[in-house]
Amino acid sequence: MRIVIGEDSVLFREGLARLLEDAGHQIVGRAGDAPGLIEAVRSARPELAIIDIRMPPDGTDDGARAARQVRDDFPELGIVLLSQHIETRHSVELVASGRFGYLLKDRVFDVADFLDALRRVAAGGSALDPEVVGRLIGHGRHDDPLAALTPREREVLALMAEGRTNVGIARRLWLTDRTVETHVSSILTKLGLAATEEDHRRVLAVLAYLGQRANTEPGSPR
Repeated sequence: MRIVIGEDSVLFREGLARLLEDAGHQIVGRAGDAPGLIEAVRSARPELAIIDIRMPPDGTDDGARAARQVRDDFPELGIVLLSQHIETRHSVELVASGRFGYLLKDRVFDVADFLDALRRVAAGGSALDPEVVGRLIGHGRHDDPLAALTPREREVLALMAEGRTNVGIARRLWLTDRTVETHVSSILTKLGLAATEEDHRRVLAVLAYLGQRANTEPGSPR
């Protein structure tokens, strides 16, 4: 893949670039701040952009805001946000539009899983960090539809939100494909989401639902 990296830490940025090049990818742009990232994407037209949420010039959520801007300019661009901490404010629209990943930086050190997440995003799928998913589904209230899910359904939902297919979920949880299909159907019914044969639409629907909860739930990160 042709990749642009937006990261203000030179050490982390160059280490990530070396890892990706060793895996056979081409780094076509590097940027240490949000304006530089936007310019690099516009100039290089990459297939994937890996962006730190917190970047100069403000050092707050500049990277996330830049990600939304380049997504508007290039709808087919795969975007993976990296962060030290869980933040959900700007990710909801990106999740709903697909080709999006949100990973904590520690996940980079699990190289095989990290590279797999990049491939899923570039192919049009999604990849959410398990801790992000856990934050979104782990604090149900008594009137919360998510509270109706069984523990196993929550596990399946978390893997769906990471971008896993039914086959991938079955392998991860040591279940049959048919059992996973049953769980998915039950989850969609309990969440009031129409079932579909297209995995991509299914995942986006669930992620959009969870993302909306993250923005409305008291105490959610802003």
